[in-house]
Amino acid sequence: MSTQHPQHSQSRVSFPLSERHIHPGAAVAGKTDPKSIISVSVIVKRKNPLNLEELGGRHVSPQEFSEKYAADPASFAHLREFAHKNGLTVDEGASSLDRRTITMRGPVNKIEEAFGVTLNDYELEGRKFHSYTGTISMTQEHAEPVEAILGLDNHPIAKPHFRVLDHHRKHKKPTGPSPAPTQTPAQASSFNPPQVARLYNFPTGVNGAGQTIGILELGGGYNPNDLSTYFNGLGIAEPQVTAVSVDGATNAPGDPNGADGEVALDIEVAGSIAPGANIAVYFTTNTSQGFLDALTTALHDTANGPPSVISISWGSPESNYTAQSLTAFDDACQSAAALGITITVASGDNGSSDGGTGNNVDFPASSPHVLGCGGTELMASGTTIEQEVVWDDQASQGGASGGGVSSVFARPSWQANANVPAAPTSAGGRGVPDVAGDASPETGYNVTFDGQSEVVGGTSAVAPLWAALIALLNQQRGSNLGFINSTIYASAENGFNDITQGSNGAYSAGPGWDACTGLGSPNGAQLTAILGTSTSTSTAQGTSAVARSHAREHTHTGD
Repeated sequence: MSTQHPQHSQSRVSFPLSERHIHPGAAVAGKTDPKSIISVSVIVKRKNPLNLEELGGRHVSPQEFSEKYAADPASFAHLREFAHKNGLTVDEGASSLDRRTITMRGPVNKIEEAFGVTLNDYELEGRKFHSYTGTISMTQEHAEPVEAILGLDNHPIAKPHFRVLDHHRKHKKPTGPSPAPTQTPAQASSFNPPQVARLYNFPTGVNGAGQTIGILELGGGYNPNDLSTYFNGLGIAEPQVTAVSVDGATNAPGDPNGADGEVALDIEVAGSIAPGANIAVYFTTNTSQGFLDALTTALHDTANGPPSVISISWGSPESNYTAQSLTAFDDACQSAAALGITITVASGDNGSSDGGTGNNVDFPASSPHVLGCGGTELMASGTTIEQEVVWDDQASQGGASGGGVSSVFARPSWQANANVPAAPTSAGGRGVPDVAGDASPETGYNVTFDGQSEVVGGTSAVAPLWAALIALLNQQRGSNLGFINSTIYASAENGFNDITQGSNGAYSAGPGWDACTGLGSPNGAQLTAILGTSTSTSTAQGTSAVARSHAREHTHTGD
């Protein structure tokens, strides 16, 4: 083509859900090097709409998913043509019809022309990233099969939700009613994960054999020697742990200020409770692109299962994402529900504010297609729970269980009778979290990382705790539970320890569901009875189209 900007003379289609503004607090560091090479993940529409209601709780096989709900090969061929016309290459190894992702690479100047953006470098909190403002566009003749374009903004999208116990901070007094004079007050102490499993009556006689627990990590790493030391110290057979590289990220332990504590917490909690399960750890870049690529890679990872349950301990406020990022990620969570894969997600460690102004909920815990996991403080005597309240250390500059009401996703039908507080927007309404578990660093988990033994808490611990429970239940029942939310909300039986004391800031615990600890912490024996023979993926208000329309109504500040 003879002109410098050959695409500008052609009719273009803008993607309104891709709109983003300058990141709050970010400083412009100059124009992104036009010759630097970047990759873009183009998310493509399904062959057929995925309607979980119509499936009626039935799980589809990977083969049926490929036949019905993957991307159409014709769409990929169409987009390969787009890439070649714009001087971009297609990374076939990173592309997948099942993942509905075609990955394009090229120099920044070609990427800018292809997608109608201008990329600048920014600095925020000591980190440098590239981003754009406005909306992404493509030539009209190629835009139709495209749902989202990720990679044009690579700012860090999420934070790990773990808290290392500050040994120098004085233990706070137990909350709740004062004990009778003849009683000994419950004292805070740390636990080995199997102790917590016993307190919660997790199933015995099963160890997760035949299951794969997937864990998503957006940083950090593990040292195999640390894992051997840890499991040997507990007298537990070391589980099979496999590191999977996504978007070039690798298992990279050793940064004392990094996320090694997160990675260790996830592996050691899940692995010590379900040591018979294989554990696949998907390391990815801390970007919207990397986060989604890791999830879809896990969902369709035939080399490692794929996982029957996926644990996610990373997230950030909904306002940190563009609408297209939220929609694309939630669409992938719907794929998980169809495939019979449970996703457990930490609800955040900053109470009802989620670290922002006003009340916010953490994503992806706010997706209506995941099991959002909040936090408690658990005190025990032997094998008996003495007291369990909402985790809330905010008065001593610590963390608290994340929870509240989504501004983006509508209230699902299964929360209709949960007395979820009023939504902050007309589009929102999904209450977070769904369930809870021990998360306070004061009553945290003994873990080993970077050669050291530490006590670690945070809702990050609750996601792998619940993932391990799901793996045990899957083994016990002989099939995947998949998406359990509608079943546990509808059950007449109480499969939970109802948490009725404490708050996370704006919300207080009380009988039944609340925006601090959801339905409560698990009673494994009762959940075995509830989930032993039944499962459901019905999500009357959680379809892709609904999520997309709600995302459209909301204004987002990031990608």
